[in-house]
Order: sequence, then C-alpha cells, then structure tokens
Amino acid sequence: MLALTHSVGLVGINAFQVDVEVDLTRGLPTFTIVGLPDNAVKESRERVQAAIGNTGFTLPSKKLTINLAPAGRKKEGAAFDLPIAVGLLAASGFVPKERASKYAYLAELALDGSLRPVKGVLPMAAGLSGSGIEGFIVPTINAGEAVIASPVPVFPADNLEQVSLFLQGLNNLKESTETEFINKPEQFFTDFSEVHGQQQAKRALEIAAAGGHNVLMIGPPGSGKTMLAARLPGILPPMSREEAVETTKVHSVAGILPEGQALVTQRPFRAPHHTVSTPGLAGGGSNPRPGEVSLAHNGVLFLDEFPEFRRGALEVMRQPMESGKVIISRSAATVQLPARFMLVAAMNPCPCGYLTHPAKSCNCTASQVQRYLGKISGPLLDRIDIHLEVLPVPREELSNNQLLGETSSSIRERVINARNIQTKRFKDSKGIHCNAHMSSTLTRTHCDLDSSGRKLLDTAAARFGLSARGYYRTLRVARTIADLEAAERVTSFHIAEAVQYRALEKDYWI
Repeated sequence: MLALTHSVGLVGINAFQVDVEVDLTRGLPTFTIVGLPDNAVKESRERVQAAIGNTGFTLPSKKLTINLAPAGRKKEGAAFDLPIAVGLLAASGFVPKERASKYAYLAELALDGSLRPVKGVLPMAAGLSGSGIEGFIVPTINAGEAVIASPVPVFPADNLEQVSLFLQGLNNLKESTETEFINKPEQFFTDFSEVHGQQQAKRALEIAAAGGHNVLMIGPPGSGKTMLAARLPGILPPMSREEAVETTKVHSVAGILPEGQALVTQRPFRAPHHTVSTPGLAGGGSNPRPGEVSLAHNGVLFLDEFPEFRRGALEVMRQPMESGKVIISRSAATVQLPARFMLVAAMNPCPCGYLTHPAKSCNCTASQVQRYLGKISGPLLDRIDIHLEVLPVPREELSNNQLLGETSSSIRERVINARNIQTKRFKDSKGIHCNAHMSSTLTRTHCDLDSSGRKLLDTAAARFGLSARGYYRTLRVARTIADLEAAERVTSFHIAEAVQYRALEKDYWI
C-alpha cells in the first residue's frame, strides 16, 4: 500500500518541500529509506519503529520503503521522523491516507513517541508552498516560530498518539496563533550613564547606531573600549518586522533560538573570541551553517583585540561588509546567507598597548608597532566608517559622580528619530534600512552638497588619501549626522565632523 505525507528540508536558510512516499509490499521484512538521506535520517528507522510500537501500533511484517522526494537533494536531520511515522501509520491503515496527505509534519521522535523540537522551523515553515496542504503539525516547543511564517494553520502536538488521534478525527489539535507568542519587551542591563567621560566616543557611537556604521576604536588597555561597545545594544533602534523575521531565520537554523521564543526582537550582539576559525566567523560546513557574521545579521558584531584575529578570518568579512550577504560554495550546493551587520572593533595602538597612553611609556620598537598595525589590511580598514581614538579617563573624572553622562534611553530616543527619517527615505528601496546600506547612486541622491561642503570634502579626501569607497562612506556618515539634527540637507558642518572620524587612518597606518 502506498501513502504520502509532506515535510520540509533546508539548504542553508532556504527551504524546499519534501514529499515522503511510503510503500508496504510483500517480501522479507526490511526498512529502507532512499532519497539522499544523511546518517540522522537513516537512523530514524530505529526511532520510528520504537515510537510506533510504544504508542500502541504494530507495523505489518512487510518490506517497507520510504522515498524522500525530490530524490536529488540531500536530506539532513531528525525532523523527518514524524512524517515517516505518519506515512507508515497511513500505509498500514491505522490513520486515513487521504487525511494524512493533507498535512505537513516536522519533528524528531523519542522512543516513547514524544515529539522533540528541531532546528530551523521558521524558515522551513516559510518554505511550505501551501498547495493542497491544510496544516502544519510541529512539536509544541516549535509552534511559536512556525506560526510566524507558515502560510497554513499550525497545529502543535506533544506526541505521536495525539497526532494519530487527530488524523483519525478522535480529537482536535488546537491551532496556534501568533498572539500567544508575543515576546517580552527588550531589557538592557548596562547603561551609558555608567561610563565616566568619553564624550567624543559616546557621540561617535550614537552616530554609528543612528546610521548603522562600522566603528574601530583604538586606545590603551583600560580606556573603556569594551565597556562602550557592551552598551551599544541599549541605544540601537528596535527591529522592524522584516528585520526580526530575517534574524530569527538565521538563529533558528543555527539552533540558538531560546526555547519558547517565537521571534528575535532584540538586535543581536555577537562577540566571538579572537581564536575563532574562518568557518566559525563566515559560516561553512558540508551543509553550510551560519557563522558569526550571519548570527549578527541586523545587529552588532564586536571583535575585541582586533589584530589578534586570524588574517584570513578578517579578510573574509570584506565581501559581506559591502554586500550584506555571505555566499558559500560547495560541490553539492551554493548557499547565500544574510550578513548585514554593524562591525564594532577594538584594538590597542601597539603590542604592549601603551603607545598613546598619557602616563605610561611604550617599550615597542617602530617595526613592532608597524607589524602589529599591519595585521589590519587597508581594504578592511577602508570599509570601516568611523575611526575613533579612545584615551584613558583622568582619575578626577572617575571619582566624580556629577560628571556621569546621559542615559542610554535618552540617546536611543535620538537614534530612533534619526532612523525614522531614514525609514521614510528608503521606503521604496528594498532591503535598505539605514544610511550605511546606501549604494553610491543613493548616496549621491540623498547627500547633495552645497559648494562649501563639497570643497571641504574634496580637500579632506586629498589630504587623507580617501579612496572612492572612503569618500562615499564619509558622505553617508555626514548624512547620519544631519539626520540626528533633523536637517534636510548635508552641510559643511556635518562634513567637518564626519571627516574627523577618518583622520586616525593617516596617523596610524600611513
């Protein structure tokens, strides 16, 4: 007897629909799975048979053949356990075949028949075509992310018995709604008011947050670089619905979505250690998985001790910093992963760290300093919009509580106002959410300068040796400064402030 059920597979974060065909014929009792299954799918034979037996059903002693179509695409993971089990029950006559074929299924089976959660449910739900499918049955824990993107009703279940009774019409599975999984409001536990001094650094990070710009902070140990970066999430604007769904897809595939959370609503803040490998940073594997640059999509990627990262790992970021995506090519498939992140890097000015310290002397030779700085290539440095020198705070400021700065909430309010201006500006430009994402054409359109502003920028470009990329990135920073002031046009004052954030390149690297 032949039965059909449906499921979904993944390549990267892109889903494809899978038809699970089950055939029971006379012959020696065997259990065969075909259709390019990986080891986890092949091992489902044992899990499925035990789960069916412990649920109270007995499979006939026949030749069992499972085909996962399309047969030419590799199937990975334990998520096919449930559709295979339902297909076997339908082919054996325990549940109606016609009703079983109207649903898509996704779950790993425990030996007692319980449904275990799986990774990547949100992009899998988005990959359902909905053609002829009346519902999507998933583990209860995965229901939240499934209902966010599924084109058909989502029915959570706890075990195989509930699914079989539902298909027999003997009980109902309650349909999930998105309102059940509304996430709690964002909470930030660190505040910019805790940072003494560093007014210029705070101003630069406010501009970076308002426009989504990349930042490099250079300063001696203990000057507050990491402390400033850790407080950056507290001033970032909330994510739009589109950004939240994009980010959740990546986190769901990576398996780092917190249990019970349906949607990532807080911008990611990723801070990998400098020993991270190139695949760990950019993504990779035989079936490519997201790396840190993708996990930071629509958020912040913080790289502390910037020169200590492997040169190859850093250079692999150059393409995604321009295009907002990572393309991983393998013999089986080419996968495109989103990677529109805001890079915040921190480094010392020299190996010992005290080259620019006002009180401590540096014991590094000139060649050691140049070798250390040379670990950051020119093309990578050129892609960083804001270069910021962070010097130690004087002791008298550290002990003066009256010198505490404004709170993150007040800074965030200005950032949100600036982002709202940008949202209106880019409402007709798909995939562009802030000034840092503008193309050269959009930059020329939205950053029209008067004669004094253009003369100032041209003079700065000649003095600091700005490349064409650096020229346009400086313009975008100036546009963000103007947005913070709600100014319609970029003036020479905005250009002057933007230019000073490119001056360190000449001081350190040229």
